[in-house]
Amino acid sequence: MPSIVAIVAIVGVIAAGALLILPRLANLGWVAPESSVASGQPVEITIPQGSAGTEIASLLKQDHVIESATDFEAEVKRQMVETQLKPGKYSFVTGQDLKSVVETLAHGSNVEGVKLVIQEGLTVKETAAKVEETFGIARSDFLAQARASNYVGDYSFLANAYDDSLEGYLYPKTYSFTEKPTADQIIRALLDQFKAETADLDLDKGANGLDARQIVTMASLVERETAEDTERPKVASVIYNRLAKPMRLKIDAAIVYARGGGNQAVSSEDLGIESPYNLYKHDGLPPGPICSPSISSIRAALRPAKTDYLYYVLSSWGAKTHRFTSDDSEFAQFAQEYQDSRP
Repeated sequence: MPSIVAIVAIVGVIAAGALLILPRLANLGWVAPESSVASGQPVEITIPQGSAGTEIASLLKQDHVIESATDFEAEVKRQMVETQLKPGKYSFVTGQDLKSVVETLAHGSNVEGVKLVIQEGLTVKETAAKVEETFGIARSDFLAQARASNYVGDYSFLANAYDDSLEGYLYPKTYSFTEKPTADQIIRALLDQFKAETADLDLDKGANGLDARQIVTMASLVERETAEDTERPKVASVIYNRLAKPMRLKIDAAIVYARGGGNQAVSSEDLGIESPYNLYKHDGLPPGPICSPSISSIRAALRPAKTDYLYYVLSSWGAKTHRFTSDDSEFAQFAQEYQDSRP
């Protein structure tokens, strides 16, 4: 009996203390945490540039879009998009389906913003013009920032970039920015996309006797020589076959790059340009890319078709497809038929 009385007394003291302490905690702003957050509540989240998967999971969990960081990371691996989660602003709801959250992050910002369209085959200078047109950032400022040395610390594929240039690495795609970006933010978005697109290609190992820069360089030639995805492996095979002969590549797109662009046909005067990009005068590949290639052109450079083709000629004036051959006389015939089709 005395023991029971003592226990009752102690419980009474604890209860009384709690009555005194809890109001004081409430006065200090402390409240007991809620057990759950209602599902379906709209949430806007900004994923900072360069965020790792664990950081993204933490942000999502903090705002109750997801409830388990472990489950999120497992879903990212299941969808095989570990390197494709993109920075930007997102609109989610609390308790959202995990699969759709990951799909959205892999696709990119779903909050409407200003779109920057970088087409396949643009040069760095042409990209700078697009940026100026879209955001008002002076071309000269963009070009001053677009140096490989400014980014090589974060993007190892730039370690061997030619002439400190980002030529070939500003990936062509439609980008959305919810706020006016800086030149640096735009460049990083384009480099991030190049990294994501080529993540499974092992570019740093090269292929077919070429190093990574040469692969991107070849891909840029392929990009400018045909707009047809189905033809790109065949165009790449022609380049490889001519390199093996050896034969000069004599690619007009490289001459256009050497002269600084323009849509006019290559002239006899252009053929005399003294530049390592003049592939009529110099053997082998040019020293660096001539534009930003699409992933299909990069894949073609890595895995060319197996052919003995040495030439290709447009099927006719205004056509997008080419005729391929390894025969000199047939090439001459194709070239003449093309000339005859011109208006």
